[in-house]
Amino acid sequence: MKVAMTVNGTLESHDVEARTLLVDYLRNVVGLTGTNIGCDTTSCGACTVLLNGQSVKSCTVLAAQAAGDDITTIEGLALEDGRLNPVQQAFQECHGLQCGYCTPGMVMAITSLLTENPHPTEEDVRVGLEGNLCRCAGYHNIVASALAASGVVEMHQ
Repeated sequence: MKVAMTVNGTLESHDVEARTLLVDYLRNVVGLTGTNIGCDTTSCGACTVLLNGQSVKSCTVLAAQAAGDDITTIEGLALEDGRLNPVQQAFQECHGLQCGYCTPGMVMAITSLLTENPHPTEEDVRVGLEGNLCRCAGYHNIVASALAASGVVEMHQ
């Protein structure tokens, strides 16, 4: 079947099998490999993207379900001049990653969280990230990155 959606501001239109997951569409058809596949069971959040501005686990959405929608992946977050967006910058400055595998999903989830709640508390961030797992257990710096991006705390220089 033919699916068309806007991915990071670019209209993408491709023939896919009806059972194609959005994560597989983004990685294997569109060629954007920043969205990771971690579990295929919605447990880890490594595949989190923004679907019409809301964070979703792309391993639970069929590409056909996203037809006509606006998708933002980790590759689409950078500012137009190429600089990192505030969440990406905060992850860099606050050491919000260890192995980096969960990082794209964490960044996307935090981006969505900060859209909904621009000034979260530490508890708000921890609750907001409940569906995203860091197997390295780097949550302290991930939470610090989210708070820094929100302007609640200063980023490290």
